[in-house]
Amino acid sequence: MTDPAPAPGTALVERVLTRYRERTVTELLRHIPEQSPPYLYDLAADYPTRPCKGLRAALCLATSAAFGGRPERALNPAVTVELFHNAFLVHDDIQDGSELRRGAPTLPARYGVEVALNVGNATNLLGLRRVMANRRELGGELAWRLFEETELMCRQSLEGQALEIAWIRDNVCTLTSADYYRMCLKKTSWYTFLYPCRSGLLVAGGAGTDAARLDRFGWYLGAAFQIQDDVLNLVGEAEEYGKEIAGDLWEGKRTLMLIHLLERATPAERARVVRHLSLTRAQRGPGAAQEVAWLLERMAAYDCVASAREAAAGLVAAAGREIEAVLADRPAEPEGAEGAGHEEAAEAREFLLALPGFVVARGR
Repeated sequence: MTDPAPAPGTALVERVLTRYRERTVTELLRHIPEQSPPYLYDLAADYPTRPCKGLRAALCLATSAAFGGRPERALNPAVTVELFHNAFLVHDDIQDGSELRRGAPTLPARYGVEVALNVGNATNLLGLRRVMANRRELGGELAWRLFEETELMCRQSLEGQALEIAWIRDNVCTLTSADYYRMCLKKTSWYTFLYPCRSGLLVAGGAGTDAARLDRFGWYLGAAFQIQDDVLNLVGEAEEYGKEIAGDLWEGKRTLMLIHLLERATPAERARVVRHLSLTRAQRGPGAAQEVAWLLERMAAYDCVASAREAAAGLVAAAGREIEAVLADRPAEPEGAEGAGHEEAAEAREFLLALPGFVVARGR
């Protein structure tokens, strides 16, 4: 079977991601203290410098440019987004017991939980310092609004993470798709899409923009992004995915595919799934790998991956409609405006328009 053709705009999206990532990481590294106690600030630079797409920071920069913002004014907010993202990754790897991140051992796997926890906290501290720096660089009123956005993002993300942890801890097996989407909105959409886009729009001024439609773009795309990430965890290529394949089944994560399996399985099969989920990874015996293989086989038999991909495609289409409407209503730039250069602004708009297709095409 031949590989599917790349989504339209893939080359443009990858080019913009690369440029914005280089810009963000260079600035981020400038603000990591050179003098460091053992195993602290030096390790805060580890995850940001590993191979990655830098999607969140790119969204902040692209949204600002697309709505006429000056690129240099959006750079510090983009660094802030990237620092909080990497702090979440470190803490996620501790909570999930993950062994691989971006193709290399996670910080807890390499240095232990104690070191990793402290590095995650230090990375949050560095993000907070960048939030504080906005007062000097952007003025007090805008800096406060960006602080409010940061607080809202952190609160939503922590609440979404709490939902997922509770479902695993309490072995909740009666979830619906609506429960999963609520978790996606809080855990994924807010900090991956809404927060970067809202920050970029604030820096650009955002006058006359329908911010609610931009929020819907971020919400739909975040849910699609999470579904695709969950799909790749089951059927992706290990080298490209950069994390453990089927790790979600070992950890008992309530993905859309698992919810579909619990809904479609026979009573006997459902009881077997629930039994597997009732045990922690450490409690499972030597037959656990066989159980994970059986879960994958049952998901295939009930078309769970296919139906999840169909759901993601619908969300992507909805996200595309929202961003097209937002950009179509974008007010004309005034004569002599000091925003992004015309070419960068045009490219940023094309990037936002092409991003929905790219989200579900990655890893396929």
